[in-house]
Amino acid sequence: MKKILSAAVTGLFLVGPQSAFAGPIENACLRSDRAQATRAMCRCIDSVAQTALTRSEQRRAASFFSDPDRAQQVRMSKSARDNEFWDRYRAFGSTAEQYCAGR
Repeated sequence: MKKILSAAVTGLFLVGPQSAFAGPIENACLRSDRAQATRAMCRCIDSVAQTALTRSEQRRAASFFSDPDRAQQVRMSKSARDNEFWDRYRAFGSTAEQYCAGR
């Protein structure tokens, strides 16, 4: 058992922390077809997301990269839950824009 765990931990270091611990926002950003989606930019946005959004909200926001219409549906929703999420998502977006500009 120790050998398996040791091999797994060693494998994480060989792969690198950036890919082993990338959050849902970073992964979605890197997979997007946006020219500005550099590793540094995506990592920065993900780090802001980790402080501004819950893990569940991060996964929800990550889905917007592949389905922008979903973001519009949430924005236009009359649901209190969606409106509360959208407020946090907009705050996250503003913070990420300020913090990650020029990366």
